[in-house]
Amino acid sequence: MVEQEEKCIPSKGWAAMIRKVYEIDPMICPQCGGVMKVVAFITDYRAVDRIIDHLKLRFVAEKPPPSHVFEQVALMAAEERTDYF
Repeated sequence: MVEQEEKCIPSKGWAAMIRKVYEIDPMICPQCGGVMKVVAFITDYRAVDRIIDHLKLRFVAEKPPPSHVFEQVALMAAEERTDYF
């Protein structure tokens, strides 16, 4: 029996997706305009929640994504789902 290899679907990086959806570059410092770089990823959601609470941050988008971008992202997400009936 020959196993089929899963096709590797190239994905855009998170920064590119944010740029496309929100039309803002998340790697540009909002205070000085300099280029930022990622130094770490925190994947434990409890740690992320504690940091957000400690910093008293609220995440509210300045503006919603353009409707045409939202529709495109929703369609792409629907196409990627494999658990159809």
